[in-house]
Amino acid sequence: ASGGERVLFVGNSLTEGNELPLLVEALARAGGRPVAVDSVTRGGFSLEDHWGLGTQSRIAGGGYRFVVLQQGPSALAESRVNLREWTRRFDEVIRKAGGRTALYMVWPESYRPQAFPEVSASYRLAAEDVGGILLPAGEAWLAAWQADKELRLYGPDGFHPTLLGSYLAALVIYGGVTGGPTVGLPAQLRLRSGRTIEVPARDAAVAQQAAAQALR
Repeated sequence: ASGGERVLFVGNSLTEGNELPLLVEALARAGGRPVAVDSVTRGGFSLEDHWGLGTQSRIAGGGYRFVVLQQGPSALAESRVNLREWTRRFDEVIRKAGGRTALYMVWPESYRPQAFPEVSASYRLAAEDVGGILLPAGEAWLAAWQADKELRLYGPDGFHPTLLGSYLAALVIYGGVTGGPTVGLPAQLRLRSGRTIEVPARDAAVAQQAAAQALR
């Protein structure tokens, strides 16, 4: 995509699903703060796996203003250590390339709601370690359920997001990297892939308020 600062997404299926990077791009365009997105995603990958894949070379030569890092929930102690270690390694490359690190906080599986605080803490610590931007999508999910407990954010497998879940995550990422307001954005978006997506207007309004609350 042309125009706007370049943003690279590095993650797994929680980034890839529902074309999340393109959702962010479309929201940014609608909000008048355009970004140009790219992504490197592999199902089930951690940041350590991405390093082994050589994704750091892509960052070093890409000219990205922001690099959005994501792995699994990372609620367990050893997973938290892994997330923090590899965030620091990637951050060194990102900084040398003139970019800034952002951490896309996800969520635990639906059968582990008690793990939300641990997921939040892991991603918050990783962001603080490198002076990066925290993108608290998991916190936004909780805020949305406070407003409407019937919202369907989990997909059928109880882990990957529905379109609404990804739309909410995209709002958080858009607001976090651009500073733009999340309230008032459209519920229907035309993606660069040619796909048009739409979430119910009422659900979109709840999601937008939840994103704003989480970012505050």
